This record gives sequence, structure tokens and C-alpha cells, in this order.
Amino acid sequence: MIKRNFIDRSKATILALYKSLIRPHLKYCIQVWNPHLAKDIKLIEGVQRTATKLVHGIENWKYDDRLKFLGLPRLDKRRLRSDLVETFKILNGFYNTNKGLFFDLDDGGRRGHEKKLFKRRFRLDTRKFVFSNRVVDNWNSLSAQCVNSCTINTFKKHVSV
Repeated sequence: MIKRNFIDRSKATILALYKSLIRPHLKYCIQVWNPHLAKDIKLIEGVQRTATKLVHGIENWKYDDRLKFLGLPRLDKRRLRSDLVETFKILNGFYNTNKGLFFDLDDGGRRGHEKKLFKRRFRLDTRKFVFSNRVVDNWNSLSAQCVNSCTINTFKKHVSV
């Protein structure tokens, strides 16, 4: 649709159209449905890959170079960052929900911050890739300064994914 209806293919125009028309569809309910199969990840990343080719002058560049030029992260990095932000909100009471429904705090006395999460083991893939289980390893690897942030914006500044 963008290719057919817009003549201006400048960086600013394509970025504005991508961020307002395409990206909301890619990130809708991503905490619930986060693709873990390689074919699904490739399919979703292909949408962003195609959108970056619309910018005039960089159509033949490599995908990573186009992303760097446009200042866009890969979608898997973006999904991981949004998972960590949601985890921060749940653990710090930004939502009116019981955090015990999602996470168990690890009381093993391990190194790092005091908000380490316990990762449950599951036999079936249906539970392995659920939000509350897939985010644990990445959350536990964050620094104490990042996890103990007071505000969401401070946390977002510290998260380097």
C-alpha cells in the first residue's frame, strides 16, 4: 500500500509511515504471542525487511546496514526489550495484579540483584515459551542498577538489548 500510494520515498516519510501503519500490527499483543519458531521469526522480520527497502537509495544495502541507517532495532531485540519492560512493571506493582501468578522469586542466594526469578522446567513446548518463563534468563542477567530502577523510563535507559 505504501509503495503504491506514496511518491516520496525519503527516510523521514518512510519511517513515519512504518512507525504509524506497520509497526503497531507487528507489536500488538506480542507478550502473549511471541514467535519462537525460526520460520515465524523470519516471517515477521521479513515485514520490516521489506519496509526498509522502501527508502530511496538504500534498497540494495544489507538489512543490518539499512536498520542502522534508519535507527531501527531488529524486531527480536524489540520484543525482548518489551518483555523486560513488562516484567519490570509486573514486579514493581505498576499493574493491579498478583505478581505471584506470573513469577516466583528465586531464594537461592545467588549473585547479582535481589529480584532474581526462578525458572520453572517444563516438558512440553506449550509452557516453555510462555511469557513468564521465557523472560526469566534475560531478567536474571540484568544489572542490579537496572532492576532496582525507580521509574519505567530509568529502567528503559538501563536496558541494553
